[in-house]
Amino acid sequence: MNSLELNKACAAVLTAGIVFMLAGQLGKVLVHGEKPHESAIRIGDVGASAPAAAPAAAPALEPISGLLAAANVDNGRTIAQRQCASCHTFTEGGRNGVGPNLYGIVGAPHGHVEGFNYSAAIKGKAGPWNYEELNAWLHKPSSYAPGTRMAYAGLSNTQQRADLIAYLRSLAANPQPLP
Repeated sequence: MNSLELNKACAAVLTAGIVFMLAGQLGKVLVHGEKPHESAIRIGDVGASAPAAAPAAAPALEPISGLLAAANVDNGRTIAQRQCASCHTFTEGGRNGVGPNLYGIVGAPHGHVEGFNYSAAIKGKAGPWNYEELNAWLHKPSSYAPGTRMAYAGLSNTQQRADLIAYLRSLAANPQPLP
């Protein structure tokens, strides 16, 4: 390589550096950035800072009782097979899976299946699994029983919840009366 080619390569590198430097300076002149008034990350005593905002009230859950009379058990069975069967069984005397057997769940007390290791969130619930309790649970288990181990996001469609509850109601020798 002769010296002229070496000079051209060095000139190209230096020219590119000067162009980038001038472009940066021109950008600073054209764009006036503001520095933040306070740090975005607080380190230290967080409790002494501004009081925490009150959590927004969750919207009230639509009652399920009115939809149960017209609920479709077959649709509920389909939903149960699609979304619940990987963890639960539905037969009388069926084995527990990741979740407990759901036969006879409607009207049964919380944590009623013998030998199943329920989370403290469910063990702490009193009363039976009535229609509205199941509605709240199926809507969003983590809101109904904070700390539950059930990894299910919930079923947001009210009619689908009604169909599923109607199917769960049918899983009993003597189904609970409709409200």
